[in-house]
Amino acid sequence: MNLILNHLDTILIAAAIGQLIIAGINMRLDKILGWDKELESVPNLLQEVFVVHKWFISIILVIFGVITIRFAGDIAEAKYEMTRWFAAGVGVFWGVRTLIQWLYYGWDNWRGKAKETAIHWILTISYGGATAAYLTAAFR
Repeated sequence: MNLILNHLDTILIAAAIGQLIIAGINMRLDKILGWDKELESVPNLLQEVFVVHKWFISIILVIFGVITIRFAGDIAEAKYEMTRWFAAGVGVFWGVRTLIQWLYYGWDNWRGKAKETAIHWILTISYGGATAAYLTAAFR
């Protein structure tokens, strides 16, 4: 545990970089998943909601990432009450996202499909890792 605590600032920076990468991927998710054609056929309001959610989730992830990179040392040391609250909030955010990965999405989306299973596990490990890093910082 001391090894993790001694390098928690570096672990948090890695989590922050991961969030920035996820934010970038999220902005192109419709194209990556081939949904751009399907989105053209749904009602305009649904298209608009999708775009707004895509932007705002990406903005939140960029904010989380940039704040973490800038204040990684303070967050890792739990130097201020604000850094504990920030770390707890981001940790809960990623914890809920980790649970959603397993409890909301249907297993038929990935089970028995090699590429989808790999992506499912990469996301689970990434989201779970961010959860662990931030909650460790919050409750150390």
